[in-house]
Amino acid sequence: MGHRVFFSFDYEDDLWRATQIRDTNVVARTDVAGFFDQAEYEAAEKDGPEGIRRIILRDLEGTSVTVVLIGTLTSQRPWVKYEIEQSLARKNGLLGIYIHHLPDERYTLLRGAKPSVPGNVEFPAYEWDQLPHFVREIEAAGMRSDALRNHRDY
Repeated sequence: MGHRVFFSFDYEDDLWRATQIRDTNVVARTDVAGFFDQAEYEAAEKDGPEGIRRIILRDLEGTSVTVVLIGTLTSQRPWVKYEIEQSLARKNGLLGIYIHHLPDERYTLLRGAKPSVPGNVEFPAYEWDQLPHFVREIEAAGMRSDALRNHRDY
């Protein structure tokens, strides 16, 4: 079963790294969202916080997995926190991928903290190394989402 995947990342510092991951064949096997281009992001920014919120909510629509690409400052970024909150509200499965070590024009050396989530939320995280098991981990996050969505409180 395929899952539509939303990618959350620090747009300011990690766009270059996120693009490298998006452009791999591994990611091409999934239906992805959340990779808005620079022009789209800048247009949304002109509308202020509401514009950014609008494109995030639009891109989260219909997703069941949120992959958080973790750079040095990702856990401190308000929009990443918002994306995670909205993902949890939709009962998306979470998966973290550390990307601090991928080269870009500034090359970041420090591994950032994994964003915090409530204690009862499963949020495994792995180093990006072309992750041969990436699709398997997306499927596992999708299964967590399916279980949450199928759980009924009686």
